[in-house]
Formats: sequence, structure tokens, C-alpha cells
Amino acid sequence: MIKKVICVFLIGLVLSCNFEKPVQFSHEALNEKLNTLKGESITLESVLNKYKGQTILIDVWASWCADCIKGMPDVKALQNEFNDVEFVFLSVDRNEAIWKRSIQKYNVRGEHYFVPTGQNGAFGDFLNSNWIPRYMVIDKEGSIELFKAKRATDSRIKEALK
Repeated sequence: MIKKVICVFLIGLVLSCNFEKPVQFSHEALNEKLNTLKGESITLESVLNKYKGQTILIDVWASWCADCIKGMPDVKALQNEFNDVEFVFLSVDRNEAIWKRSIQKYNVRGEHYFVPTGQNGAFGDFLNSNWIPRYMVIDKEGSIELFKAKRATDSRIKEALK
């Protein structure tokens, strides 16, 4: 009897989990305020609209994240292979000055934005993850082609970029 109850519980738990991967950003995430390198405020939606009709790789990172820094050479390799893709870096650093210095220190090429709320705002809630780096691919139609990759070497990134 106990095995039966445990089985029913586990089946219910699995069925209640949301395995659906979003293809669009939530309204709240799109309205998240980001800061540019010039200190201007812009929404995530405006950033995405800036690259409408282009494939975008979003790299969510921070200077304090060892895995993020370790993955930078792999991101640079992707940039060299896919020069028609826009690379957008969203930093969840705790400090803007450190974020800006880190871009220079690690020679990170691409478009850069600072997420003032870090992983605790609407964008972080949408990602539903406490782990970075996080790589996402947005297709030319503006849909999320790849919602979650934790390594720049994940083969799904290249598949989504082709």
C-alpha cells in the first residue's frame, strides 16, 4: 500500500511540474529596466526591438561568476563562427562600475546592458533560475528558440543559431 501511495505521489509531482519552455518573454520581463553603458535606462523590449529581424544570443552573466568568465572564450568562438548573430550581454552584477571594468578586462565584444535588479527582478523571475551563465537564442521573428543553456559549448546553441 505504501508503495502505491508513493507512486501516485511521484506521478502527481511529475505531472504538476511545468516542463513547458516559453517562446515569448513575459510582459513583466519585457518591461524590466536595463542600464546602458552610457547610463541610460532602456527596457528589455526596446533592446529586443533594436535587433528585430536578426538572430540574437543573450548571455546572462556577472563578473563574480567563475563559470561565466570561464565560458567567455567559448562565447568568443561563437562570435567568430556566427558573425551575423547579435550578441547581447545582460549583466546581473551587483555593481555597475565593476560590470564596466569587467567588460574591458575580459574584452567582451557585443551589446552590453546592466540589470539593476540582478536575478531578483522580473527578468530573473522569468528565467526561473538561480544559475548563471545562462544563454538564450532569440530567432529572427523574435521568438525564444532556445530558452536555457548553461554552457556556451551546449550543442543546442549552434543548432539554434543556424
